[in-house]
Amino acid sequence: MHSSWSLLSLAISAASAAPSLSRRAAPAGAPVVNLKNGSYYGVHNSQYNQDFFLGIPFAQPPVDELRFANPESVNSTWTGALPATNYAFECVGYGGDQIGYQQSEDCLYLNVVRPAGYENVSLPMLVWIHGGGFYMGGAVDRRYNQTFLVENSVKIGKPIMAASVAYRLGPFGFLNGDEVAGAGQTNIGLKDQRKALQWLQENGAAFGADTSKITIHGESAGAASVGFQLTAFNGRDDKLFRGAIMESGNPISYGALNTSGEYQPKFAALGQAAGCGNSTSTLDCLRALPFTVLNNVLNTTQFNSGWNPALDGDFIARYGSEQLADGAFVHVPIIDGANSDEGVSFSPYGINSTADLEKYLNTTSSTQWALSPDVVEGLLRVYTSGQPDYLIPSTQELGQNVTSLGPAFGPYYRASAAYFGDEVFIANRRKTCEIWAANNVSAYSYRFNAIPTGSSYVAHFQEVAFVFNNLNGLGYAVDPFANKSSAFTELSDFMSKSWVTFVHDLNPNGYAGKNSSLPNWPVYSVDAPQNMVFDANVTSYAEPDTWRAEGIKLISDNNVQYHR
Repeated sequence: MHSSWSLLSLAISAASAAPSLSRRAAPAGAPVVNLKNGSYYGVHNSQYNQDFFLGIPFAQPPVDELRFANPESVNSTWTGALPATNYAFECVGYGGDQIGYQQSEDCLYLNVVRPAGYENVSLPMLVWIHGGGFYMGGAVDRRYNQTFLVENSVKIGKPIMAASVAYRLGPFGFLNGDEVAGAGQTNIGLKDQRKALQWLQENGAAFGADTSKITIHGESAGAASVGFQLTAFNGRDDKLFRGAIMESGNPISYGALNTSGEYQPKFAALGQAAGCGNSTSTLDCLRALPFTVLNNVLNTTQFNSGWNPALDGDFIARYGSEQLADGAFVHVPIIDGANSDEGVSFSPYGINSTADLEKYLNTTSSTQWALSPDVVEGLLRVYTSGQPDYLIPSTQELGQNVTSLGPAFGPYYRASAAYFGDEVFIANRRKTCEIWAANNVSAYSYRFNAIPTGSSYVAHFQEVAFVFNNLNGLGYAVDPFANKSSAFTELSDFMSKSWVTFVHDLNPNGYAGKNSSLPNWPVYSVDAPQNMVFDANVTSYAEPDTWRAEGIKLISDNNVQYHR
């Protein structure tokens, strides 16, 4: 979830991302997998003693008549072995995460990293779904290198393998309107993820995966995606995974869930702009456009953004808050958490008065929906009370008792940041864990509280480098661990090994070599809700999950007003 960025000059290929289809015998010593449709050979990495299988299609290329359509299963077979030795291109997106990565419409590929030497053992699998606000990002992003997670799993005697999957983004993945809904082709980016999980159920054993032990994992929009998979089809359990990890995202959406009717004016305007307004089928007309023509139309602020997961009565049957309330979700253990200062990534600036904050509260859910006056009044009362724990960043973090970070922020900015962090992620995280506990399903909740190099606060996304144990800062403009003490690398080690232990055991505790000073991560309970606080300034510890109780409850009790 970052600011939009326009692809004005980036050359994007419409159909050239597929790996070479030349059929030949695998090179000597290359790892080979024999899948349902045919064989692939990958690459062995001797430095980490791992096998990489990269750029394997899990669906047909979503081009031509399959553009803006539900993903279709791979329908080709072959003899010999195809190369799976290079990442495929990223899906077409319209944000800064695309910078430096080639893109294509033909992008429905996945990657598998497995430890070598376990050919006769079935291993649990971790499946990564990337974030990026549903309009940018990709499985090839170097920040999401899964090698270090797999390496750590071997080190602690709990070996796993890992996969990363792509899905269509922005208008290509979430186009919506009456005609789209009538064709049953809404939320196709989420359906891409589902297709990848189904493909792994069919083919995962060939890699050595135990397909009954898959855990899905995501951050931000990726974590929201995990949440949507937990509630898909009104909570139907298709046995695609046995655990889930959500970093700053939940089964209760961070944004309003609109309907196809609310998207219809935008869909109609897109059709007109693309010259499809007079067509019998706007959707068919858009599919027939050359990619470069369509991209020129989409590549404006009006049409390349604002397409998101939506209520369709099918994949997203109801609001997540309603489904969780009546138990309509996949009952599997979870890790679910957020960062201390999430709100600094989402609060507006210039909050100079309670009236400024009230203006934003009245459009919190979206520009189309407003909260009721009594809810707005309650939120204003609580979040501007001046209580220390209703100010983000905290006074302790800032090092002084200040009410303003400067004139650009405004004296009520920190109250606004506390509210927006709670509204977007933290209230939904707490409600999710409460409901898991009430249903006697294990939930492990966390609060990340360390500031990496390059950041001033414990903002959104800051935990990712720690979880992936990315100690050299691969893919980052600034290495998150540069000039930091050993406490930061030790925290990353603790988090990474806790994550892979959860994948292996459905419990993040009890791995070999764990520092005896580190506490056990408590299971969330109704009577004594606790978070693990991952901190580098002090030893990580468990805390009662009771702070900002009144404000968070007020948000959660009114989730339907937030349209989620």
